[in-house]
Amino acid sequence: MTVMEITAAMVKKLRDATGAGMMECKAALTEANGDMDAAMTLLRKRGLATAAKKAGRATSEGLIGHYIHMGGKIGVLVEINCESDFVARTDKFQELTKEIAMHIAAANPTYVRREEVPADVVAREKDIYRDQVKDKPAQVIDKIVEGKLNSYYQQFCLMEQLSVRDDKVTIGQLVQDAIRILGENITISRFTRMKVGESA
Repeated sequence: MTVMEITAAMVKKLRDATGAGMMECKAALTEANGDMDAAMTLLRKRGLATAAKKAGRATSEGLIGHYIHMGGKIGVLVEINCESDFVARTDKFQELTKEIAMHIAAANPTYVRREEVPADVVAREKDIYRDQVKDKPAQVIDKIVEGKLNSYYQQFCLMEQLSVRDDKVTIGQLVQDAIRILGENITISRFTRMKVGESA
């Protein structure tokens, strides 16, 4: 059997999905030979993926968070959902909502998650990256393009951006931490960022 190389991007994707630690994610992926679903199953069996167990539950409650910055020059509205009004009223959920609104004001993401990036945008970015590395050996071009695309997601997708308050964690990890603490599924539905003088 061919042994699959476990990349940092694979480990990050599993960590974002489960909330488990980096070493646990890498070990699970190694054991599952890179199979993401099998690795998630292994983590669940080990009791490390508590957040993932809640991921499919409906989130019909929540809050519209808001933040105004620079004397009214930048404004943000963000909808963050949870399962119950009780959790929506907790200090922890309200702190999370405010922190994410402040982050959006500072980091200016374009999308909530990578799945929302339109296919034509992804195709355009891949074409640009391929053109940038066209002189590289053919066997490394795909890996370079994948790496550059992951960097694009980290720059423009809210869930993959590093927190402006703590650059050791992503917004996705902050949400996973809140899920573990509050015991409910939490999702970021949408956001709007407005800056005076910018067209829509």
